[in-house]
Amino acid sequence: MLAEIITIGDEILIGQIVDTNSVFISKQLNSIGVQVYQITSIQDEKEHILQALKDAQQRVDLVLVTGGLGPTKDDITKETFCTYFNDTLVENQEVLENIKHIFATYVNLKPLPSNLTQAMVPATATILNNIHGTAPGMWMEKQNTVFVSMPGVPYEMKYLMRNEVIPRVIKKYSRPHIYHKTLLTYGRGESEIQEQIKTWEAALPETIKLAYLPSLGRVRLRLSSKGTDEQVLRRAVDQQMDALHDLLQDIAVGYEDEANIQQRISEVLVQQKAFLSVAESCTGGAIAQEITATAGASAYFKGGVVPYETRQKTSILGVDAMLIKKHTVVSGEVAEAMAQQCTKLFGSDYAVATTGIAGPTKGDAVDEVGTVYIAVASPRGVISEKFVFGNLRERVIAKATNKAFEMLLKEILKN
Repeated sequence: MLAEIITIGDEILIGQIVDTNSVFISKQLNSIGVQVYQITSIQDEKEHILQALKDAQQRVDLVLVTGGLGPTKDDITKETFCTYFNDTLVENQEVLENIKHIFATYVNLKPLPSNLTQAMVPATATILNNIHGTAPGMWMEKQNTVFVSMPGVPYEMKYLMRNEVIPRVIKKYSRPHIYHKTLLTYGRGESEIQEQIKTWEAALPETIKLAYLPSLGRVRLRLSSKGTDEQVLRRAVDQQMDALHDLLQDIAVGYEDEANIQQRISEVLVQQKAFLSVAESCTGGAIAQEITATAGASAYFKGGVVPYETRQKTSILGVDAMLIKKHTVVSGEVAEAMAQQCTKLFGSDYAVATTGIAGPTKGDAVDEVGTVYIAVASPRGVISEKFVFGNLRERVIAKATNKAFEMLLKEILKN
């Protein structure tokens, strides 16, 4: 079974917003055995939308459209649907009552006439009730293809996918089972990994596909298969994944959707009843952001500082100014001092510190752009390493962040 996702909105095409909706929808469909054949982003223009719907109908069984359902004149999805389905707009009482309820409960204002027009929907559409917004979802069919229209607001779309769309798709279609399992690894490149597992990879059954997904200091290895018997499918993939994990156990940190490296660090620190803090210079708070994005971080994370300016490393952290003068601010000695002082400042058992040159220029620094020193302080002492991550600022910060987590996990596992 094939599906196509169409996102409508000039804001996507000009880069004003990032299309996260397609990622979520794809995962939801894949989890029930629906393969996404194509993702298309188009502008808010009637003829463009009509052509996209026509083309999609020739390719797939299910078309999911997001965006263009707002109350303003530039939102034309409903009117365009009426043209495509030779339908007319009628007022839906259930949708109208939902709009009034939302305004009375959450907005505390009387809805404007433009808000009330969102109760106008194609007459033949099955309405998907949107309890989180005023624009309803719509389910329509033409020949053998189902078309679903949803709001572009992510939390509204997610509610409709989980509670309205997915249950209806499951009920309507017989679908094969699709199973993915992804191993997360840190600290080794895809070419090195491929060389290490080449014998195992060559022996993989034809029904199981391996994909390498590299990303700035980490590589995800995904096994995929599909079939009619879910238990047989899972057993075969899990067996191969176990063998892959054994081959890469020194760099494997968990499975995607089950645990990432931050969650693994969280688990170990909670088990040890230990605490963590961070002192970030060149990473600018990126490490702390990743930590606090994981639920339950307050159980082990004390906090962090971003002493970006050199003087702040002395005034906030208490790093010896003479140490900085002797070794320069971008050095292993300063990184180690930052980490050690951070444990004292926050009263933590572990601390991560970064100092380096993210670029694009190196200023008065001795080292080249992309040079980063990362230190980890622990109850056993402090370690540091030097890295050169290239001359692209975003890449330097991302690779330094990932490497910091890799170093931290290795240290806390020693305890």
